[in-house]
Amino acid sequence: MDQTKDTRPEASEKRQRGVTMETVGRMAGVSQVTVSRALSDPSKVSAKTMRKIQDAIAATGFVPNAIAGALASNKSKLITALVPSITNIVYSSMIRSFSLRMREEGYQILLSETGFDPEDEEVAIAAHLSRRPDALLLTGIHHSAQARRMLLASGLPVVEVWDYTDSPIDMCVGFRHAETGYAAADYAIERGYTKAATIAAGDERALRRKDAFKSRYEQKTGSSVLEMNFESNATLARGREGLAALLDKGFDTGLIFCSSDILAHGVIIEATARGMRIPEDVAVIGFGDQEFAADVEPSITTIKVDREAFGSAAADVLLARFHGETVEEPEIDLGFEIIRRKSA
Repeated sequence: MDQTKDTRPEASEKRQRGVTMETVGRMAGVSQVTVSRALSDPSKVSAKTMRKIQDAIAATGFVPNAIAGALASNKSKLITALVPSITNIVYSSMIRSFSLRMREEGYQILLSETGFDPEDEEVAIAAHLSRRPDALLLTGIHHSAQARRMLLASGLPVVEVWDYTDSPIDMCVGFRHAETGYAAADYAIERGYTKAATIAAGDERALRRKDAFKSRYEQKTGSSVLEMNFESNATLARGREGLAALLDKGFDTGLIFCSSDILAHGVIIEATARGMRIPEDVAVIGFGDQEFAADVEPSITTIKVDREAFGSAAADVLLARFHGETVEEPEIDLGFEIIRRKSA
């Protein structure tokens, strides 16, 4: 996936203009009026012309405006926010701080849940772009090729959150997921755990953290890391199931790195039910530092990321863009920290 950022002046000018019906018409070899007619009533143009226009739209990523002319100012005061899950506290708390900051400036948030499939996100992006929001907040940095074309063609400000890249679509506020896995492996080694395993949900970012942990731990210790990966979301039940599966694979003692605090809590419940001691028999590291992590028994050692700070920082860079200010640092890494508690 090519994420190279074009910093040429003409590229910046194109972002401000966006791709219009006139652009599509020039590429298709027809007038802007013909493009408008084809989009509003395809029966009014020939099949050959329609194919040319559709090919031009696919090539440029142009999304027809569903509310063209509705606002003379061309400002909707509406911000799109797309998250994988609206029930996951990681995303909901981040969006809450983002929404509070934007509402202070008179903007409203149009929120959609995309799941973790890039194709589903692409459909959501097209639907939202057709309503012409003033900007978009996206979760993560990996999107389908067509989604990237649509976003670049829109000319709208885009901020990607909860991940980090040196070449975002426009701006990003996040942290390096692989680094959290490396840090967890280093922590496990420093604490003297000679065996390790992982339990991960199906989120691409969770798998990156898991892969980084496994790579670092195996490289430094020479010991193999057992894995239990789920294709779906993290739940307490899957944490319990994950530990049971690892025990069946021969994992009898050591540290388990979980891709979320929910999975870690499930591991603790299952271990306790089996009479295993934590951390003496099984140590557990979670991710996210969710509200319950400090209050369960034993409390969960975890990797903390400041969810509210991500939302506030994303709002700040968008507002700076709206106010005509130059965003000096369009890529913001807010980092993370390991919170040591009783479970490891």
